[in-house]
Amino acid sequence: MCGIVGVVSSTPCKTRLIDGLERLEYRGYDSAGVAILQPGVSGEIAKSVGAPRVLREQMVTLESETLENGTVGIGHTRWATHGGVTDKNAHPHQVGRITLVHNGVIENYVELKALLAEKHSESAGSIPHVFSSQTDSEVLSAFLNYLVSEEGFDMDTALQSLPSHIHGTYGLVVIDSEKPEEIWVARSGSPMIIGLGDESNYVASDALALNPYTENFIYLDEGEFAMLAPKSFQVFDAEGNAISKRVEKLPYVSENDGHNGYSSFMAKEIAEQPAVIGRLIRAHLSPSGLKDGSELVALRQKMLGAENIHIIACGTSFNAGLVAKYYFEKYLNIPTSVEIASEFRYRDVAIPPKTVFICVSQSGETADTLAALRKANEAGYQATISLCNVATSSMVRESQGSLMLQAGVEVGVASTKAFTTQLTAFLLLAFALSECEATKKLLLESLFRLPADCESVLNISDEIKDRAAPLFQESQSCLFLGRGEQAPIALEGALKLKELSYIHAEAYAAGELKHGPLALIDDVIPVVINAPGGALTEKLAANVEEVNARGGRFLVFSAPGVDVHSDNQVDIKMPELSLVTAAITYAIPLQMLSYHVTVLRGQNVDKPRNLAKSVTVE
Repeated sequence: MCGIVGVVSSTPCKTRLIDGLERLEYRGYDSAGVAILQPGVSGEIAKSVGAPRVLREQMVTLESETLENGTVGIGHTRWATHGGVTDKNAHPHQVGRITLVHNGVIENYVELKALLAEKHSESAGSIPHVFSSQTDSEVLSAFLNYLVSEEGFDMDTALQSLPSHIHGTYGLVVIDSEKPEEIWVARSGSPMIIGLGDESNYVASDALALNPYTENFIYLDEGEFAMLAPKSFQVFDAEGNAISKRVEKLPYVSENDGHNGYSSFMAKEIAEQPAVIGRLIRAHLSPSGLKDGSELVALRQKMLGAENIHIIACGTSFNAGLVAKYYFEKYLNIPTSVEIASEFRYRDVAIPPKTVFICVSQSGETADTLAALRKANEAGYQATISLCNVATSSMVRESQGSLMLQAGVEVGVASTKAFTTQLTAFLLLAFALSECEATKKLLLESLFRLPADCESVLNISDEIKDRAAPLFQESQSCLFLGRGEQAPIALEGALKLKELSYIHAEAYAAGELKHGPLALIDDVIPVVINAPGGALTEKLAANVEEVNARGGRFLVFSAPGVDVHSDNQVDIKMPELSLVTAAITYAIPLQMLSYHVTVLRGQNVDKPRNLAKSVTVE
């Protein structure tokens, strides 16, 4: 949530700032702003409601020498927390010597504001700052200005002292007008990344913003802060000691910057699923079994003897965990619980002996899941393991073991390929832990055919567009139903449709119909059902009859030979697919359904309103 970019250079920085902010749009935004300095001359702030392109256009009309030619700058895309969507609430915020951009939430900003008022009232001749925004971030800038201007702190001492004053989270980039040729960055609960160049240095909340300009990155750990100048930098630990950090290389992949012939990032990422799933499988398996160099070898050792598994995640990743419960209990006979991270982190948790903790996140920076991992690391689990798509993320660095999804950069806010690679990763874990040769053979065969199965599912996209999507063009509500592993896939299908098309969507295990949802059925609301076959087909057919008797309208994705009949039905036949991986393959048509319905209703499939890709605040 929110995006930060900073540049300290010997050449104009405006273009790099705005380009970086545009690459961070997927994180969510409602306004954007920049502060640019021309050391020795002046500084200027420009900000506006809307996308970074709106800011870019505004800056052209300002005809500002400083904005055009300034060499030190910070920029921000805001996702509103404190205060409405207004120009004044947009970042950067400037108070006295301090100009800053901030990701996170300052929980005690009201108390800080009162403290500042008290300090000014005690100081003869002191003029209190008049706050122009509703944000916690402006209070933070005022507090930092108080420390450096009135208490005489150096910037390093001021940043080091923040944890003793601040309750909440922050990723900060700060400029002090008395030292305009350097910028400072600090991390406490919100990710910050330094990019190193030859004549310029950079900072951002996501390496994606900087990758076209540098492939060399330093990832700040919790509590660390740093100073950047055009040709130098220094990182400090939480106690203020200068430290050395490893430089990570992240090769630039130009394909991540655009749609590459597709109409949207979501369309591109749906189409990439066979390839990325295949890459993940081949990284760990050969036709004869587990590869020696696979991460799964080490994870197997950490999980040996586990008698319970706790899976913790949010949103789409939580739905993946619900599927994993079926995998682990069916193939490994290990009791598995799945919990939403925002609940787990705040309750008393009973941890049976020999329990493994698994957290799941595409970004590895999801605030609630990361907090849950930190709680788990102190709680006595047998092992803490992360499933993640970003190797340099906080979650991967802080867990005791990790399995990388290898999905590549996912820009669309609604997760597609990250979700299906999460499911694939869970199946790979089940394979690695299984002691049953028949189970291992079944999983190995099903996994190796999975990329081709996914490719065959993509071929029904036009049929979904032409026959299924029109059912939802005027709908205000719908239901998704599933049995077994398809029950959490129904949850994921409903989540995708509601977050993209803004249609109210709910999902239920089909056996729950008589316990409430039947009251919603009429001849208008669409009901979406996955029917891959298997032992529960007859039960599912009976559930359909219950809805059909009440005039329901159906969209059914069914396997060849599976007949789930109703009077008002669009039946889309799926290819012949493995039942072992049906949770993965039957998730894809629901992604395509959400995509086509959203396009039909004229909404943005990549950037749904009010949502962000990476939820880095509570």
